[in-house]
Amino acid sequence: MPRFALKVEYHGAPFAGWQRQKDQPSVQGAIEAALAKLEPGEHTIAAAGRTDTGVHGLGQVAHCDLAKDWVPFRLSEALNFHLKPNPVAIVACAAVEPDWHARFSAVERQYLFRILLRRAPATHDAGQVWQLSHDLDVAAMQTAADHLIGQHDFTTFRSSICQAASPLKTLDELRIERVAGVSGDEVHFHVRARSFLHNQVRSFVGTLERVGAGAWEPERVKHALEARDRAACGPVCPGHGLYLARVGYPTDPFGAEPTGQG
Repeated sequence: MPRFALKVEYHGAPFAGWQRQKDQPSVQGAIEAALAKLEPGEHTIAAAGRTDTGVHGLGQVAHCDLAKDWVPFRLSEALNFHLKPNPVAIVACAAVEPDWHARFSAVERQYLFRILLRRAPATHDAGQVWQLSHDLDVAAMQTAADHLIGQHDFTTFRSSICQAASPLKTLDELRIERVAGVSGDEVHFHVRARSFLHNQVRSFVGTLERVGAGAWEPERVKHALEARDRAACGPVCPGHGLYLARVGYPTDPFGAEPTGQG
């Protein structure tokens, strides 16, 4: 049975997250319904990561097994036709080995979080950024973020409903930059690791925002991490500014250069 890797882009606003839901729309459900239009029957796809309600995808990766040996380009075109009018697109498709797995073959995941800094309500970017009316000290936030790099027990920044077996994770990158945008200045958080705990990125951003706003000293983030206590975490920011930007594999199934595990 041929297996195909799918690179998926989606706007998370209409969905109750990636994972299939019984009574609510999901990205997984939309793609599986489109697959059923091509090959009647039940379909189950696996993804590199499960994004929450409102979270977006720029480079989510999933895989599916089909009876027909599709030409990958034809498969992506057919899926995109049947995905309409959902804000979901298959931006790349590739045939992969039967043992290749979108989740378990991945060696890193990269997230982007966008904060828009302006007082006037967002129009074009509404639902795609976390909007703040106050300025942020990016240098102070980066100083605080540097305490989080490396291998740590991230219990403080882990959701109470996280199902991960261990809170021990290695954070490879947490880089913060100010970007001049057409609609106003933005602050971007670039976060990279092999895997993440539930709500870990949103907990990071919400906590670091307190530093940028001047409510926390950068050193307080270090103390919060060492506390290993969810109560020491700052506010968890909303999901609509978060994007699963990229998933890395030892060899990119879509044709790019091999990805290292560092």
